[in-house]
Amino acid sequence: MTGTPYSQRRPDELVLRDQLAVDRTVLANERTLLAYVRTAMAFIVLGVSLLEFFKGTQYIVVGCVSLVLGIGMLAVGGWRFLQVHRRLSRIHGRPASPQKEDVS
Repeated sequence: MTGTPYSQRRPDELVLRDQLAVDRTVLANERTLLAYVRTAMAFIVLGVSLLEFFKGTQYIVVGCVSLVLGIGMLAVGGWRFLQVHRRLSRIHGRPASPQKEDVS
């Protein structure tokens, strides 16, 4: 058995339950990206604050490490988001982002 259960079905064969599950997964992926960005920003702000306002070797070291961790976390979060986004696009057969319904 290769792939996922949805990879063997055409997108128009998915029942409503399956379509909603894919949409929930897309939203969860976006929330996860935002959590990575929020945490990375906290590390970057901590690093800049330590480098700007405190003097001493230990503050410089911790500030630089915080900056590197923040930038690394931002890169990992973006990479992970894109991986999951591409996988969802392949499974669902359309761009993996919730579409706003046109309410007339």
